[in-house]
Amino acid sequence: MNKKLKQINFLTTIQKILSKIFHILGWLFLTGWISFTVFIFTWLVFTSLKSNREIFAGIWNLPKILHWDNYVRVLTKFDMSIYFKNSILVVSLCVLFILILSLPPAYVLSRYRFKGRSLISNLFIVGLGIPLQVPLVPLFFLLKKIGLVDSLFGLGIVYIIVELSFTIYLLMGFLSTLPSELEEAALIDGCSPFGVFYRIMLPLSYPGIATAATFNFLFLWNEFLLALVLIHTTEKNTISLGLYALQGQMTYTADWAGLFSGVVIIMLPTLLVYIFLSRRVITGLTLGAVKG
Repeated sequence: MNKKLKQINFLTTIQKILSKIFHILGWLFLTGWISFTVFIFTWLVFTSLKSNREIFAGIWNLPKILHWDNYVRVLTKFDMSIYFKNSILVVSLCVLFILILSLPPAYVLSRYRFKGRSLISNLFIVGLGIPLQVPLVPLFFLLKKIGLVDSLFGLGIVYIIVELSFTIYLLMGFLSTLPSELEEAALIDGCSPFGVFYRIMLPLSYPGIATAATFNFLFLWNEFLLALVLIHTTEKNTISLGLYALQGQMTYTADWAGLFSGVVIIMLPTLLVYIFLSRRVITGLTLGAVKG
């Protein structure tokens, strides 16, 4: 008995030591990753405010004078303001329609039991596993046939279709955690099924909706492949295509300050969206991870 107790105590001590070691290693890794990210972003912002001469003189030196004209030059001379407006318009409307089209099926699939429910849910999961490159060629010819190639409207439709599976699956995980007692009480009080969804479940789903909106915005704002294939006119470029074109121009003009300014312009909206919605995103992911 004494030997067994000593072995148990020894193993418990080892487990506690290992737990502390992994905790410290995790804390160090997280701290290092955050510090590296903050450093890179700060360096990027300061570099975008340098002149080209200062960049070539010392890439790690701080700017002596803040050259805000770099941003003005990129937005006006290189048409980044047009690309920025195109992306804001397309991405905002797409996120809105993705949520409108995803919420009803996600609610039905997560709250109701009916024949074929598992099959439909699995089809959405299968949709997540299809690489974007697989349907790209037939998708291009289909859109060309109906006249939606080189159109922001056509690009928006593709964005919505591509993101539906992910958004429905994400919202299903969150909606399944909501208490069923509220639905039952509303139905007993005479509320219609649509009324239960609109008046009871929709307000409770705001953290999940914010999570889905944030992830969709981040993906669509930085999306490049579909825009490259489907958009051909310069005036219709999204912000990612604009940065690609800007990078090509800066290679020949050596205006690296302008290129860094363009990168910061692209990063700011995604950073602001995540800062303002990060708490709701964490809440939505935490609740959606546990299924009731």
